[in-house]
Amino acid sequence: AFAESGFDVAITARTVRDGDPSARSGDLVLPGSLESTAAEIGALGRRAVTVPLDLLDRDALWPAVDAAIAGLGHLDVVVNNAGILRDRVLVNMTEEEWDAVINVHLKGTFAPSRWAVAYWRERAKAGEPVSGRIVNTTSVSGIYGNPGQANYGAAKMGLVGFTRVLAVEGAKYNIKANAIAPLALTRMTEALFSGAMAEKLLPEKISPIVAYLAHEDCPVSGEVYSVGGGRVARVFIAETEGYHNPNLTMEDVRDNFAQIRSEEGYKVPANIGEETSMFLPYLK
Repeated sequence: AFAESGFDVAITARTVRDGDPSARSGDLVLPGSLESTAAEIGALGRRAVTVPLDLLDRDALWPAVDAAIAGLGHLDVVVNNAGILRDRVLVNMTEEEWDAVINVHLKGTFAPSRWAVAYWRERAKAGEPVSGRIVNTTSVSGIYGNPGQANYGAAKMGLVGFTRVLAVEGAKYNIKANAIAPLALTRMTEALFSGAMAEKLLPEKISPIVAYLAHEDCPVSGEVYSVGGGRVARVFIAETEGYHNPNLTMEDVRDNFAQIRSEEGYKVPANIGEETSMFLPYLK
């Protein structure tokens, strides 16, 4: 979708270190897949460069960004999609399984984003036009919860917070960050889908929303979109009107719990200032 939309593409891959004893077959990109993808992009008349990379190797990241820029001449978009699974119910989960997932999903998104933002900020301070776009990959496992995925859910909901903070920080440089929560057939989910269902959940159904969020004309930042099978929907964090008593007690909470939970008249604050303003009428 990126190449079809007129983008040149730098493809990076490898989510874990070579020789990592905790690595599993689904963690690494299959041999030759980078080159195959680059060839497909080239066939569409766009440029593509491949950058094999360990996202957790901080010293390798800036050279990787440089390599992408050298190959394409510029950097406009970063799509963070590194991921692994170490599913296990919480009481059986090891610290190594927790750390592995948190590191790949959270640090593996933080690291390239940090260097990309640094690049765009330098361009902006030099007076050059900037239209930086970052698209992160979250999951409904974090937004809504899924048994056996405490590590994965924590990492993915963490990416929602990361995306929203990045949107606020990047606004002054025309850097926009959004996230998708995809339902798709991938190496991590291929055991869950088969037959006609798998055909309807091909990754090609995800790429149009990614391409739009990456486009310079995209009007939003800090938002999350659920996508899969041709359906796209916004996911948002809302806050109810709530209940107020300046002398609040536990009994007040108990007796007014229905009002506290009522979704009638809820609001969707765009930032921490708008959320804080919901308290102001009660603080006068």
